[in-house]
Amino acid sequence: MGIVSGIVVFLLIWWTALFAVLPFGHKRDVNGTPIFANIKKKFIVTTLVAVALWFVVFGLIESNIISFRVMADKMMVEDYQ
Repeated sequence: MGIVSGIVVFLLIWWTALFAVLPFGHKRDVNGTPIFANIKKKFIVTTLVAVALWFVVFGLIESNIISFRVMADKMMVEDYQ
C-alpha cells in the first residue's frame, strides 16, 4: 500500500469510526439534544480505534490475504463473460 492510499484508507476508517463513536457517552436534555458531548474525548477514541483498524487492514493488504488486484481481475473476467 502506498502512502497516499494508506492515508485515504485511514481517513475513511477514521470518518466511519467517528460516526460509530459519536452516540456514546453523553447526556441528553429533555428534548434529546446533547448537554455535554465530550467531542475531544470522542476524537481521541476515534483516532485510537482508527489506528488499530488501519493496522489490521494494512496487515491484511501487505500479507496478500486480501488482494485488490486479484479481485479486480476476477471482476474483469466476469464482465467479459
